[in-house]
Amino acid sequence: MDQLFKERNKELKDFSSWLKRDKKKQKKEIPDNVFRQCDRCKTSVPVFSLEENDYVCPNCHYHFKMSAPQRIQQLVDEKTFKEYYTRLKTVNYENFPEYDEKLDKAKKASGLNEAVVCGTGKINGIKTMICVMDSHFMMGSMGKVVGEKITRSVEHARKRHYPLVIVCTSGGARMQEGIDSLMQMAKVSAALKRFSNDGGLYISILTNPTTGGVSASFAMLGDIIIAEPEALIGFAGKRVIQNTIKQELPDDFQSAEFLLDKGFVDMIVERKELKKVVSDILKMHGG
Repeated sequence: MDQLFKERNKELKDFSSWLKRDKKKQKKEIPDNVFRQCDRCKTSVPVFSLEENDYVCPNCHYHFKMSAPQRIQQLVDEKTFKEYYTRLKTVNYENFPEYDEKLDKAKKASGLNEAVVCGTGKINGIKTMICVMDSHFMMGSMGKVVGEKITRSVEHARKRHYPLVIVCTSGGARMQEGIDSLMQMAKVSAALKRFSNDGGLYISILTNPTTGGVSASFAMLGDIIIAEPEALIGFAGKRVIQNTIKQELPDDFQSAEFLLDKGFVDMIVERKELKKVVSDILKMHGG
Protein backbone atom coordinates (compact mmCIF):
# COMPACT_ATOMS: atom_id res chain seq x y z
CA MET A 1 0.00 0.00 0.00
CA ASP A 2 2.81 2.42 0.91
CA GLN A 3 4.48 1.65 -2.39
CA LEU A 4 1.23 2.50 -4.21
CA PHE A 5 1.00 5.87 -2.46
CA LYS A 6 4.67 6.62 -3.29
CA GLU A 7 4.09 5.85 -6.97
CA ARG A 8 0.93 7.96 -6.99
CA ASN A 9 2.73 10.93 -5.39
CA LYS A 10 5.54 10.60 -7.93
CA GLU A 11 3.03 10.68 -10.79
CA LEU A 12 1.42 13.83 -9.36
CA LYS A 13 4.79 15.53 -8.98
CA ASP A 14 5.78 14.62 -12.53
CA PHE A 15 2.44 15.94 -13.82
CA SER A 16 2.88 19.17 -11.81
CA SER A 17 6.39 19.64 -13.21
CA TRP A 18 5.07 19.06 -16.74
CA LEU A 19 2.39 21.73 -16.22
CA LYS A 20 4.96 24.25 -14.99
CA ARG A 21 7.19 23.54 -18.01
CA ASP A 22 4.19 23.94 -20.30
CA LYS A 23 3.30 27.30 -18.73
CA LYS A 24 6.86 28.50 -19.19
CA LYS A 25 6.70 27.46 -22.84
CA GLN A 26 3.45 29.32 -23.33
CA LYS A 27 4.92 32.46 -21.77
CA LYS A 28 7.91 32.31 -24.09
CA GLU A 29 5.65 31.92 -27.12
CA ILE A 30 4.13 35.39 -26.42
CA PRO A 31 7.01 37.91 -26.10
CA ASP A 32 6.82 41.12 -24.08
CA ASN A 33 5.44 44.30 -25.63
CA VAL A 34 3.13 42.51 -28.07
CA PHE A 35 -0.03 43.93 -26.48
CA ARG A 36 -0.79 47.11 -24.53
CA GLN A 37 -3.87 47.68 -22.41
CA CYS A 38 -5.88 50.83 -23.07
CA ASP A 39 -6.10 52.98 -19.93
CA ARG A 40 -9.70 53.90 -20.71
CA CYS A 41 -11.54 50.88 -22.19
CA LYS A 42 -9.07 48.26 -20.83
CA THR A 43 -8.92 46.54 -24.22
CA SER A 44 -5.67 44.73 -25.05
CA VAL A 45 -4.45 46.28 -28.29
CA PRO A 46 -1.66 44.79 -30.45
CA VAL A 47 1.35 47.10 -30.48
CA PHE A 48 1.64 46.95 -34.28
CA SER A 49 -1.97 48.18 -34.49
CA LEU A 50 -1.18 51.08 -32.16
CA GLU A 51 1.88 52.03 -34.21
CA GLU A 52 -0.16 52.06 -37.41
CA ASN A 53 -2.82 54.20 -35.69
CA ASP A 54 -0.39 56.79 -34.18
CA TYR A 55 -0.85 55.28 -30.71
CA VAL A 56 -4.61 55.91 -30.62
CA CYS A 57 -6.85 53.10 -29.33
CA PRO A 58 -8.84 51.73 -32.29
CA ASN A 59 -11.67 50.78 -29.93
CA CYS A 60 -12.34 54.00 -27.95
CA HIS A 61 -9.96 56.56 -29.58
CA TYR A 62 -8.02 57.11 -26.35
CA HIS A 63 -4.70 58.85 -27.11
CA PHE A 64 -1.83 56.91 -25.54
CA LYS A 65 1.19 58.83 -24.28
CA MET A 66 3.99 59.01 -26.83
CA SER A 67 7.73 59.23 -26.30
CA ALA A 68 9.68 62.13 -27.81
CA PRO A 69 11.22 59.93 -30.56
CA GLN A 70 7.76 58.56 -31.45
CA ARG A 71 6.33 62.07 -31.60
CA ILE A 72 9.17 63.29 -33.81
CA GLN A 73 8.67 60.33 -36.13
CA GLN A 74 4.97 61.22 -36.40
CA LEU A 75 5.43 64.96 -36.99
CA VAL A 76 8.70 65.32 -38.88
CA ASP A 77 9.55 64.26 -42.42
CA GLU A 78 11.70 61.14 -42.56
CA LYS A 79 15.46 61.64 -42.16
CA THR A 80 15.19 65.43 -41.75
CA PHE A 81 15.45 65.77 -37.95
CA LYS A 82 18.75 66.97 -36.52
CA GLU A 83 18.99 67.00 -32.73
CA TYR A 84 20.72 69.89 -30.90
CA TYR A 85 22.14 70.45 -27.40
CA THR A 86 22.76 66.76 -26.66
CA ARG A 87 25.74 67.56 -24.44
CA LEU A 88 23.67 69.46 -21.89
CA LYS A 89 23.19 67.20 -18.86
CA THR A 90 21.64 67.75 -15.45
CA VAL A 91 23.95 67.97 -12.43
CA ASN A 92 22.71 67.67 -8.86
CA TYR A 93 24.25 70.94 -7.66
CA GLU A 94 21.89 71.13 -4.66
CA ASN A 95 22.86 67.60 -3.53
CA PHE A 96 19.16 66.78 -3.30
CA PRO A 97 18.74 63.32 -1.71
CA GLU A 98 18.28 60.46 -4.21
CA TYR A 99 18.10 62.86 -7.18
CA ASP A 100 21.06 61.24 -8.94
CA GLU A 101 19.43 57.82 -8.61
CA LYS A 102 16.15 59.14 -10.03
CA LEU A 103 17.98 60.72 -12.97
CA ASP A 104 19.76 57.45 -13.75
CA LYS A 105 16.49 55.54 -13.55
CA ALA A 106 14.76 58.05 -15.86
CA LYS A 107 17.60 57.84 -18.39
CA LYS A 108 17.40 54.05 -18.51
CA ALA A 109 13.60 54.03 -18.72
CA SER A 110 13.31 56.66 -21.46
CA GLY A 111 16.60 56.31 -23.34
CA LEU A 112 16.99 60.11 -23.12
CA ASN A 113 19.39 62.42 -21.30
CA GLU A 114 16.62 64.84 -20.31
CA ALA A 115 12.87 65.44 -20.51
CA VAL A 116 12.98 67.36 -23.80
CA VAL A 117 14.43 66.69 -27.27
CA CYS A 118 15.21 69.75 -29.40
CA GLY A 119 16.30 70.14 -32.99
CA THR A 120 15.41 71.15 -36.53
CA GLY A 121 13.39 69.18 -39.04
CA LYS A 122 10.99 69.54 -41.92
CA ILE A 123 7.23 69.31 -41.50
CA ASN A 124 5.86 68.53 -44.96
CA GLY A 125 8.92 70.25 -46.41
CA ILE A 126 8.95 73.32 -44.13
CA LYS A 127 12.13 73.77 -42.03
CA THR A 128 11.07 74.15 -38.40
CA MET A 129 12.62 74.35 -34.93
CA ILE A 130 11.03 71.64 -32.81
CA CYS A 131 11.06 70.89 -29.08
CA VAL A 132 9.32 67.73 -27.84
CA MET A 133 8.88 67.02 -24.13
CA ASP A 134 8.72 63.44 -22.86
CA SER A 135 6.65 62.41 -19.84
CA HIS A 136 8.61 59.15 -19.52
CA PHE A 137 11.53 61.20 -18.11
CA MET A 138 10.49 62.22 -14.56
CA MET A 139 6.98 63.11 -15.78
CA GLY A 140 8.41 65.67 -18.20
CA SER A 141 9.34 67.92 -15.29
CA MET A 142 11.15 71.16 -16.13
CA GLY A 143 14.56 71.69 -14.60
CA LYS A 144 17.51 73.88 -15.57
CA VAL A 145 18.57 71.78 -18.56
CA VAL A 146 15.03 71.54 -19.95
CA GLY A 147 14.65 75.32 -19.66
CA GLU A 148 18.08 75.94 -21.19
CA LYS A 149 17.49 73.62 -24.16
CA ILE A 150 14.14 75.23 -24.96
CA THR A 151 15.54 78.76 -24.53
CA ARG A 152 18.42 78.00 -26.88
CA SER A 153 15.96 76.53 -29.38
CA VAL A 154 13.84 79.70 -29.28
CA GLU A 155 16.92 81.87 -29.81
CA HIS A 156 18.12 79.65 -32.67
CA ALA A 157 14.68 79.91 -34.34
CA ARG A 158 14.75 83.71 -33.91
CA LYS A 159 18.19 84.09 -35.50
CA ARG A 160 17.48 81.70 -38.39
CA HIS A 161 13.89 82.92 -38.91
CA TYR A 162 12.48 79.42 -38.42
CA PRO A 163 8.95 78.81 -37.15
CA LEU A 164 8.86 77.15 -33.73
CA VAL A 165 6.82 74.14 -32.58
CA ILE A 166 6.88 72.97 -28.95
CA VAL A 167 5.07 69.76 -27.99
CA CYS A 168 4.30 70.08 -24.29
CA THR A 169 3.74 67.39 -21.70
CA SER A 170 4.79 67.93 -18.11
CA GLY A 171 3.99 67.51 -14.45
CA GLY A 172 5.47 70.96 -13.80
CA ALA A 173 8.72 72.38 -12.42
CA ARG A 174 11.25 69.89 -11.02
CA MET A 175 11.17 70.26 -7.25
CA GLN A 176 14.63 68.68 -6.81
CA GLU A 177 16.15 71.84 -8.33
CA GLY A 178 14.24 74.33 -6.18
CA ILE A 179 14.02 77.97 -7.27
CA ASP A 180 16.29 77.30 -10.28
CA SER A 181 13.55 75.21 -11.87
CA LEU A 182 10.97 77.96 -11.36
CA MET A 183 13.32 80.50 -12.97
CA GLN A 184 13.04 78.56 -16.24
CA MET A 185 9.44 79.77 -16.59
CA ALA A 186 10.58 83.38 -16.85
CA LYS A 187 13.68 82.57 -18.92
CA VAL A 188 11.77 80.69 -21.64
CA SER A 189 8.94 83.25 -21.61
CA ALA A 190 11.42 86.13 -22.09
CA ALA A 191 13.03 84.32 -25.04
CA LEU A 192 9.58 83.78 -26.58
CA LYS A 193 8.82 87.49 -26.21
CA ARG A 194 11.97 88.38 -28.17
CA PHE A 195 11.04 85.75 -30.75
CA SER A 196 7.54 87.24 -31.07
CA ASN A 197 8.87 90.80 -31.35
CA ASP A 198 10.93 89.69 -34.34
CA GLY A 199 7.85 88.28 -36.03
CA GLY A 200 8.41 84.59 -35.25
CA LEU A 201 5.56 82.08 -35.39
CA TYR A 202 5.20 79.81 -32.36
CA ILE A 203 2.80 76.82 -32.37
CA SER A 204 2.21 75.19 -28.99
CA ILE A 205 0.86 71.63 -28.91
CA LEU A 206 -0.60 70.54 -25.56
CA THR A 207 -0.71 66.81 -24.84
CA ASN A 208 -1.74 64.75 -21.82
CA PRO A 209 -0.79 65.97 -19.25
CA THR A 210 0.37 69.60 -19.48
CA THR A 211 0.38 71.00 -15.95
CA GLY A 212 2.25 73.07 -13.38
CA GLY A 213 4.96 75.55 -14.33
CA VAL A 214 4.99 74.50 -17.99
CA SER A 215 1.28 75.26 -18.42
CA ALA A 216 1.79 78.54 -16.51
CA SER A 217 4.50 79.69 -18.92
CA PHE A 218 5.52 78.71 -22.46
CA ALA A 219 2.78 76.11 -23.05
CA MET A 220 0.11 78.82 -23.08
CA LEU A 221 2.14 81.47 -24.96
CA GLY A 222 1.74 80.07 -28.46
CA ASP A 223 0.45 82.21 -31.31
CA ILE A 224 -1.60 79.12 -32.14
CA ILE A 225 -2.42 76.70 -29.31
CA ILE A 226 -3.43 73.17 -30.31
CA ALA A 227 -4.55 70.46 -27.89
CA GLU A 228 -4.99 66.73 -28.32
CA PRO A 229 -8.43 65.28 -27.44
CA GLU A 230 -9.16 64.93 -23.71
CA ALA A 231 -5.69 66.09 -22.69
CA LEU A 232 -5.38 67.19 -19.05
CA ILE A 233 -4.31 70.85 -19.08
CA GLY A 234 -4.05 73.05 -16.01
CA PHE A 235 -1.88 74.46 -13.25
CA ALA A 236 -2.89 73.14 -9.82
CA GLY A 237 -4.85 69.91 -9.37
CA LYS A 238 -8.64 69.88 -9.36
CA ARG A 239 -8.93 68.87 -5.69
CA VAL A 240 -6.54 71.63 -4.61
CA ILE A 241 -8.63 74.24 -6.44
CA GLN A 242 -11.90 72.89 -5.04
CA ASN A 243 -10.55 72.97 -1.49
CA THR A 244 -9.26 76.53 -2.02
CA ILE A 245 -12.39 78.10 -3.51
CA LYS A 246 -14.83 75.80 -1.64
CA GLN A 247 -16.80 75.07 -4.80
CA GLU A 248 -17.54 71.99 -6.88
CA LEU A 249 -15.98 72.05 -10.36
CA PRO A 250 -17.39 70.51 -13.57
CA ASP A 251 -16.49 66.89 -14.39
CA ASP A 252 -14.64 67.95 -17.54
CA PHE A 253 -12.72 70.72 -15.73
CA GLN A 254 -9.13 71.09 -17.08
CA SER A 255 -9.83 68.90 -20.12
CA ALA A 256 -8.87 70.12 -23.59
CA GLU A 257 -12.56 70.35 -24.47
CA PHE A 258 -13.29 72.54 -21.43
CA LEU A 259 -10.40 74.88 -22.29
CA LEU A 260 -11.53 75.13 -25.91
CA ASP A 261 -15.01 76.13 -24.75
CA LYS A 262 -13.49 78.83 -22.49
CA GLY A 263 -11.17 80.17 -25.21
CA PHE A 264 -7.85 79.03 -23.73
CA VAL A 265 -6.92 76.86 -26.73
CA ASP A 266 -7.55 77.51 -30.41
CA MET A 267 -8.35 74.01 -31.62
CA ILE A 268 -8.42 70.33 -30.71
CA VAL A 269 -6.81 68.11 -33.32
CA GLU A 270 -6.85 64.33 -33.64
CA ARG A 271 -3.35 62.90 -33.68
CA LYS A 272 -3.65 61.47 -37.21
CA GLU A 273 -4.46 64.98 -38.49
CA LEU A 274 -1.84 66.83 -36.44
CA LYS A 275 1.02 66.94 -38.97
CA LYS A 276 -1.26 68.21 -41.76
CA VAL A 277 -2.84 70.88 -39.55
CA VAL A 278 0.57 72.12 -38.33
CA SER A 279 2.01 72.23 -41.86
CA ASP A 280 -1.10 74.08 -43.13
CA ILE A 281 -0.64 76.71 -40.40
CA LEU A 282 3.05 77.05 -41.29
CA LYS A 283 2.17 77.54 -44.95
CA MET A 284 -0.48 80.15 -44.15
CA HIS A 285 2.13 82.13 -42.19
CA GLY A 286 4.73 82.14 -44.92
CA GLY A 287 6.42 78.81 -44.28
